[in-house]
Amino acid sequence: MTEMTRRKFLAATSAAGVAIGLANSSLVSAADALVSPAAIFPSPALPYQEAALEPVISARTVGFHYNKHHLGALKGLNDALLLPEYKAYASKSIEEIMLLSANKPELSKLFNGAASAINHEFYWASMMPNGGDNAKPSGKLLTLLEASFGDVANFKNKFRDIGVAHVGSGYVWLVENQGKLEIMSLNNLDNPKMRGLKPLLAVDIYEHAYYLDYQNLRKDYLQAVLDKLLNWNMAAARLQA
Repeated sequence: MTEMTRRKFLAATSAAGVAIGLANSSLVSAADALVSPAAIFPSPALPYQEAALEPVISARTVGFHYNKHHLGALKGLNDALLLPEYKAYASKSIEEIMLLSANKPELSKLFNGAASAINHEFYWASMMPNGGDNAKPSGKLLTLLEASFGDVANFKNKFRDIGVAHVGSGYVWLVENQGKLEIMSLNNLDNPKMRGLKPLLAVDIYEHAYYLDYQNLRKDYLQAVLDKLLNWNMAAARLQA
C-alpha cells in the first residue's frame, strides 16, 4: 500500500467513525493500534508519560504494553461491534459488554476486547510515580488493610506471593468483599466485578507486562511495583466509591 493510498484509506475510515487496523500479523504496530477518537470506545490516555514509571518499569515496556496490547484490545472490540451479530451491544457501556459476554464462547470477541481494555486501564491507574512506600495508605483503607492482613508489610508479602504462585497469565487484585479486603489472582482477563466484588488495585502478571525488564523474575517485578509504584490514593478513592 502506497503512502498516499494509506492516507486516503485512513481518512475514509475516520470519517465513518471506524478504527480499522492495517497490520497483517497478530501484533499490531503502535501506529495502527491507535483507536480513532470517533470509534465507539475511543482510546484512553495513559495517566502519566511512558517514562514516568522508570526505573521500575521502562518506557519501552510501557510503550509496547499500552500501544500493542491495551489499544490493540480496544481496537478489536470496536471492530467486533461493527459486525452484524454484535451490533446490538454497541449501545452498551464497555463494562456492560464485559459482564454480558463473560463465559459465553459465542461472544468471546466482545469479552476479550472489553475485559482486556478495562483491566489494562485499571492496571495503569493502580500505579503512580513515587507511589508505594512513598505514598502510604491511611484512613479507612489502612484500617481495613490492618484488619485483613495485620499490617501493610504483610499485605505486600501476601500479594507478591499470590502473584508468584499464579500459573499462567492474569492479574493480581486487591478487592473489597462485604467490608473486608481480599487478595486474589484471576486467570487471563477475568475481572472481580464478574464475581460481584469491588476491585481496588490490580497488577498485570501477563509476561508482556514485565518480561522486557525482568525476564522470568516475576517476583522482582511484583515487589518493585508494590514498593515503589502502588497507587494507594486511587485505592482509597475506589473504596469510597
